[in-house]
Amino acid sequence: MNQNRSIRMQVLCALFAAVTAVCSQITIPIQPVPITLGTFAVLMAGGFLGKRYGLLAIVIYLLLGMAGVPVFSMMRAGFSVIAGPSGGFIIGFAPMAFVVGLVSEKLGYSFKNMMAATIAGTAVCYIMGLAWFMFLTGTGIWASMVMCMFPFLPGDFAKILLASFLVSKYRRRLVGEL
Repeated sequence: MNQNRSIRMQVLCALFAAVTAVCSQITIPIQPVPITLGTFAVLMAGGFLGKRYGLLAIVIYLLLGMAGVPVFSMMRAGFSVIAGPSGGFIIGFAPMAFVVGLVSEKLGYSFKNMMAATIAGTAVCYIMGLAWFMFLTGTGIWASMVMCMFPFLPGDFAKILLASFLVSKYRRRLVGEL
């Protein structure tokens, strides 16, 4: 990878970290875990930037939040957010971006392949988030799914469709071929 390409990808990492922070503020504050547009930004980061740079962008976002910059939903920050009920979902953003990038790099960037990648990434985030929520609260799997997954499914499906469409259509224009 030439130096210009490397600098471009680093700038895009910073951009997607910022986009994730902004999208995380677009929130429907339900309890115990808010609905945010942050997952949409994570899907886009993984799809546009690939597994390596998509993961890096989200790790930057997570480190900013843990360092006290109010990038998590509802302008929250710090380890207390990660230790709370939504912490598993927030930490799940990193493997979510990685899985989306990995699957799309392996399968290609067609709409159908991006659907598979974004569904796989979303599933990873749900698994991590539900596991943490169950551990933290002692709630069973069904009750956890009722509280922390089922209300999110319609919105996540819309995010999956939109992210898959945008990445399949505009990825080459934004980052070119890796």
